[in-house]
Amino acid sequence: MATIINIDTSTEVCSVSLSKDGNLIGIKENKDGLKHAQLVTLYIQDLLKEANLEIKNLDAIAVSKGPGSYTGLRIGVSTAKGICYGAQLPLIAIETLQTLTEGAINSIEQPNKDAWFCPMIDARRMEVYNAFYDINNNKTVEIAATIIDDESFKDILDERTVYFFGNGSEKCKETIKHPNAIFIDNISNSALNMITLAHKAFNNQSFEDVAYFEPFYLKDFVATTPKKKMF
Repeated sequence: MATIINIDTSTEVCSVSLSKDGNLIGIKENKDGLKHAQLVTLYIQDLLKEANLEIKNLDAIAVSKGPGSYTGLRIGVSTAKGICYGAQLPLIAIETLQTLTEGAINSIEQPNKDAWFCPMIDARRMEVYNAFYDINNNKTVEIAATIIDDESFKDILDERTVYFFGNGSEKCKETIKHPNAIFIDNISNSALNMITLAHKAFNNQSFEDVAYFEPFYLKDFVATTPKKKMF
């Protein structure tokens, strides 16, 4: 029995869900990528108010830990750590790519049982953050930052069907042309897809050290002058 706030600000989507015992109570999302810092705490407050709950009624906070946007990850993790520290709640960290895969698996009515799932988060130019998972969302290939070309993942694709999805997959469609490559549209990050993973972690008592936990950036942050305003 657990009531958990789930936070995902790792990409352009700002998403917060409230769940109890693995079931959704409420969710709030914004997909414009510009307002994470302003919205995440408001979403938490609104969800609790709508459910007639307070922070003291929660059992844990779950946060998407990366990889993803440097700024987005810092906003989500800082918010989660602040609540956990102040309310003495356990912190749960969920891999962003596994959450994305949960959404993809749930979106397919009859997936190929032997297929692998490859979530892709845009890392600019032709680079993506990716990993591979099986139909049960168990990781089969570790997370990596991959520069995509027409030979990418050929050894895996020669052996099995692979579903590609996420905000980094669109730019790969014209490059990865293998017949075993299937691209799934409209799969984006959402705190909805954290619920099952977070409650499993809670039941297994898989908690992070609130004082020392940091996001999983995968690559070092490099400061640049953006051409347009980013979140």
